[in-house]
Amino acid sequence: MNNSKIGVFFLMAIVFANFSNAQTLDEGRKFLYNEKFNSAKQTFEKLIAANANNVDAVYWLGQTMIADNDNKDIAGAKALYLKTLAANSNSALLTAGVGHMELLEGNTADARNRFETAISLSAGKNVAVLNAAGFANADFDSKLGDANFAIEKLKQATAIKGMKDPDVWCNLGDAYRKLPDGAAALTAYETALTLDAKYARAKYRIGRIYQTQGAAQQDLFFKFYNEAIALDVNYSPVYFTLFQYYYSINVNKSADYLEKYLTAKGSDEVNACYLRTALKASQGFYQETINKGKECIAAGGATPNPKIYGIIAYQYNKLGDSINAKLGDSVNAKLNYENAKLYFQEFFKRENPSKIGPADYETYAMVLLKFPGNETLAGTYIDKAVESAATEDEKVILLKSLALTYEKRKLFNDAALWYKKVVDLRKITTKTDLFNTGYSFYRSGNPQKTIEIFNQYTQKFPDDILGHFWVGKASSVIDTTMTLALAIPSYEKVILLGEALTDKTKNKTQIMTAYKYMIAYMANIKKDKVAALAYCDKALLLDPTDADVISYKEVIPKMNMSPTPTKPTTKLTVKPVTPVKPAGTKPPAKAPVK
Repeated sequence: MNNSKIGVFFLMAIVFANFSNAQTLDEGRKFLYNEKFNSAKQTFEKLIAANANNVDAVYWLGQTMIADNDNKDIAGAKALYLKTLAANSNSALLTAGVGHMELLEGNTADARNRFETAISLSAGKNVAVLNAAGFANADFDSKLGDANFAIEKLKQATAIKGMKDPDVWCNLGDAYRKLPDGAAALTAYETALTLDAKYARAKYRIGRIYQTQGAAQQDLFFKFYNEAIALDVNYSPVYFTLFQYYYSINVNKSADYLEKYLTAKGSDEVNACYLRTALKASQGFYQETINKGKECIAAGGATPNPKIYGIIAYQYNKLGDSINAKLGDSVNAKLNYENAKLYFQEFFKRENPSKIGPADYETYAMVLLKFPGNETLAGTYIDKAVESAATEDEKVILLKSLALTYEKRKLFNDAALWYKKVVDLRKITTKTDLFNTGYSFYRSGNPQKTIEIFNQYTQKFPDDILGHFWVGKASSVIDTTMTLALAIPSYEKVILLGEALTDKTKNKTQIMTAYKYMIAYMANIKKDKVAALAYCDKALLLDPTDADVISYKEVIPKMNMSPTPTKPTTKLTVKPVTPVKPAGTKPPAKAPVK
């Protein structure tokens, strides 16, 4: 009897322990679902402390370690998985987890092998394993992963008898969004809601679909965001999305959603302070933001949020610009630029390089250029900005911004070198790119490089007068006596193209310059009075009022053009022409560090 009772008691204890474990695991997953990362981490760590071989807890702890973008630890999660896998070699779930980390590291082939191995270990019948493999590949905000592979495995999971996990369908929706296939994604999210009518994540995901379609769908995405909140008031991602949405358009609403987000997430004070400081920065109160940021650094102790330093750096830079613009106070402006430089240095030292954006590198480069002697260092940060930029257009904007800065400072050779990088970068080189480069070399006093660039221009755009004109212009700088006739072929081409134009007014300056050069060449070098006068007549047809050509036509008949003159003769000179100003480029707008 006693033995029986003991047996029953023991059995009940086991059942209770399993129930308690499952309940705690679910609690941890719920924390993760609501992005309460610290609470989730503590829950899973408690489970692992009780049982180091709790593979479910280990898996979800690893997922928590990579879910928090502010503290993402791929290496740590992978090490955790591999350590536990060593003692649980047949764990399909942990094998899939390792595959997820390898995917995030960019090892796509190794990751795929891990996923396939994990699915084989579970005979393709474990929903959690299939979901893990699918989820790893379904992230539509990442370029990593294979959406089609995710769809295949997640569909396989949905076909397993008794599958009622809405998370699987939601991940399937994410995979369809990655394709992109909005209609299929919407269907998957709606299916998730049939399994759990209170599944706020699916409502939120539907809202995101409509938000990506632009302002015209504002009513719809707000509807689904509000419905997500109604389903789960603690679902923090929707509050953060609304905080970001209003960040630059309505600071009061943005602040309201920020506080709701922080309450729902249970955010630590370090992160909360950073976000409040970022919001303050959006209001344009430079000194207030700086003061708030310094308070955050002091409160953060040994580990303040690195982004705080970036925000402060931006504010000091803007304050310096403002003082210069409004007051013309270069001394105080310089002090603010010095502070901007110091805080940028601290930001770059502390922040994870993967979280530093092109605008951060560019802005720091522009700060450095406020101080002579930093040109080379500034260039290295522009190179970093270009490297981290996502598209060719973004890279070009950054390079042109720096080139224009050098141009404004009359450092034309430096400007030319950066414009040249634009030429080298572009898949399809434009006239403006080549012109800016060549003209900057001309202004720097480098005719050889000018000719090199404008020869590229003429090859690509043979019927454009400007290219031939500037080859001629630079050649005339090298051949100052005209005796080598270096500029002649180019100026003859300018005239040929110019005379074929219906409307010659657009290129009048270039054509007249070519005519005058040919007049002087024929008169002074070739001693051909007839040809010189013929060019005079052509020039006067284009501009009958040109004083130089009128003068030339009067002087040439009186010139002694004998090959061996017995006395000094009159020599025509060609006045320099005011250069055409290049098309400028507008520097990109600066954005707070996010």
